Amino acid sequence: MLNLKQILVDGTPLIELNIEHLRNIVGVVSQEPALFADTVENNIRLGCSHISQQEMEECCKMANAHDFIMTLPQGYQTRIGEGGVQLSGGQKQRVAIARALARNPKILLLDEATSALDAESESIVQEALDNAHFGRTTISIAHRLSTIKNADHVYVFVGGRIVEDG
Repeated sequence: MLNLKQILVDGTPLIELNIEHLRNIVGVVSQEPALFADTVENNIRLGCSHISQQEMEECCKMANAHDFIMTLPQGYQTRIGEGGVQLSGGQKQRVAIARALARNPKILLLDEATSALDAESESIVQEALDNAHFGRTTISIAHRLSTIKNADHVYVFVGGRIVEDG
């Protein structure tokens, strides 16, 4: 059993960080992304409206979302409905990944980001996640080993405690 006492972010204990600063450096992609009854573009720009169109499209390309977005009736201006009902599960996840990348976070937190997808969608989303981790710390919460096969380090939790690592 490991005996780890604290989590550090750039050498500072997590508990000492200003919550606003922490929110600015962490991007989250959850199992069921929160999408709004608005355009694809506005869903991606949420919280980072300052990025250019080119920067947004680069994030979408990295997230394997640009190509499918361009096939939508109005591209980035297509309204996707409440919760993204006009999109498939894999498309929703790729929009959520693009949104997280648009913020250029130092830390990317992936909370079961592929667990609700079919095998084909999971493969496309997993490729997007593999692209997204470059240049940042990525924390993946997963139950399937296939999701974390490219991880540098793995911690196994049981009952909220680390019981194994490697």
